[in-house]
Amino acid sequence: MHFNLFVVPFTAGMLILVILLTVRYIKWLSDLEAGNRNEIGGNLFTIKTLYAIREVFMESLLHRKVFKTNPLLGYMHMSLAFGWFLLIVVGKLETFFYTGKFANEFYYPVFFRFFEPTPHKSSLLLAFNALMDFVLLVVLSGIVIAILRRFRPRIAGMKKITKHSPGDRLALIALWLIFPLRLLSESATAGYSGNGSFMTQSVGNFMALFLPVHQLAIVFWWMYSISLGLFMVSIPFSRYMHIPTEILLIFLRNWGIKTKDHFSGFSEIEIQSCSRCGICIDTCQMNSQGKNSTTQMVYFLRDYRYNQLRPDLTDNCLLCGRCNEACPVGIDLTQHRLLQRKKKEFELPSGFKYLPVNQSVEKTDVIYFAGCMSHLSPVISRSMEKIFKTAKISYLFLDKNGSVCCGRPLKISGQFEAAQKLVASNRQQIIASGAKILVTSCPICYKSFKEDYHLNIRVLHHSEYLLELMLQKKLALHPSGKKVVYHDPCELGRGSDIYIQPRMLLSHFMELETIDQEKENALCCGGSLGNLSINPEERNAIQMATAGYLNSVDPEIIATSCPMCKKSIAQFSATPVKDIAELVVANLEALSESQKSLKHHKVGQTIEI
Repeated sequence: MHFNLFVVPFTAGMLILVILLTVRYIKWLSDLEAGNRNEIGGNLFTIKTLYAIREVFMESLLHRKVFKTNPLLGYMHMSLAFGWFLLIVVGKLETFFYTGKFANEFYYPVFFRFFEPTPHKSSLLLAFNALMDFVLLVVLSGIVIAILRRFRPRIAGMKKITKHSPGDRLALIALWLIFPLRLLSESATAGYSGNGSFMTQSVGNFMALFLPVHQLAIVFWWMYSISLGLFMVSIPFSRYMHIPTEILLIFLRNWGIKTKDHFSGFSEIEIQSCSRCGICIDTCQMNSQGKNSTTQMVYFLRDYRYNQLRPDLTDNCLLCGRCNEACPVGIDLTQHRLLQRKKKEFELPSGFKYLPVNQSVEKTDVIYFAGCMSHLSPVISRSMEKIFKTAKISYLFLDKNGSVCCGRPLKISGQFEAAQKLVASNRQQIIASGAKILVTSCPICYKSFKEDYHLNIRVLHHSEYLLELMLQKKLALHPSGKKVVYHDPCELGRGSDIYIQPRMLLSHFMELETIDQEKENALCCGGSLGNLSINPEERNAIQMATAGYLNSVDPEIIATSCPMCKKSIAQFSATPVKDIAELVVANLEALSESQKSLKHHKVGQTIEI
């Protein structure tokens, strides 16, 4: 039996970690909905499990998404995660070929060079020895980058990094010590026994020149074991809980479980899977002005974990979704803000007496719902009415003479119950109309109709609908040659995955410019209804920065598909800002004027003759 007292800290740390993880996993899985548990059972022995295993390898070990965002940061995470994984796997194989059996003490591969100080003679074992040194070198290079990044973030291409809790600091110090101490332990042992490889033997020989390596080796092994044990115990109480939890999250997602409108065990698993890598900090426009340095999702999730969540942290967010796209773990971050806002207590508004009761609605095939924001920019709804007339579409303008909000602004504020009152009223009218298509100009309304109304009809944003009318040749658009840059509204783009349709439409009659910050990476206009506590100066700064960026490519027109974006950008833009419906109408009218002019010109020629 291989044993020494110094293995006790590591062994105890591992046992404590396993017990704590088991208790937490049982609680989280028991808090899943019954339907979720059925999904797990139905997908457990399917190809989805193989997909999950592949994703664990690509994301939890190789950190593919982090690599795509920041190669140096990706290498740092990969070297620590995959490097540690290789040390365990290769170490296990090394002990197997050395002893001829797999059933060794679980700590034996970790402290192999202490228990087997005799130099290897087998070429296979010498190769394993060299491979272990190489992997250790890779991990140490990652530790160096991590330390440099902690004190000089810009070295890793980041403006800011996350602030740590006391538990995080303890775990971080232990993690930083583990692999340097492993190097010292193995090198000191190699210094007197000669069982090292290219790195550990060289360091050991150097240490042996002026240090009593035989006496120091056992001290280093103790320190190595203590740092391992300390890190294991600190995992459940620190940011590093993401290491085991992210693996569970990946399997659950592949088995079909998603974030819902209510908190559950899956919600807890998602929150605990945040690695606090800090990528969302630089992405957040709330951080771009040098203010609100702790409003980002990384701090929201951190404070939630430690039961320190403040209302201002919950409310101070644009809900633009930029952090969702940036998150390498794929956590639905904005939904978690909404779920926490939902926990606040609200009195149901008494003003719902204005809601129509059993109101008669005319029958129609197409309903147009402009939305509250479009009524604040009436040129958009007027443009849509002209388009309906030109395309000879029979439609019902549901909220033309005053209607009720779609309900999403209430939901965004956390007032889910009040929002449902509005949803129920609108839904009743929409169904009563017998419509087959609902068209809206507001991305906020669009997302609400798609996700909350459960309508058995087609719901289209007007950018989608206008494209269909053009392809059906109900709208005749001609090239204008004007240079346009398109701004993706948050709720339409990241929120509803509509990127291609507006661009296809614009490209048909304008010169569409591409920019770096577009589609999934598009900037928020700053006018978001999602932020409940932002001050006017900060909002103006975000709006100004977005307008400035869109103007940087010197377009003739800035196009968007959201009334809120139009108003927000226009107030800080010297370039005209137009909704896509306005541009379509302008093109149709220009064509009409051109045809009239040509007709008059021909008539004039005839008279002259």
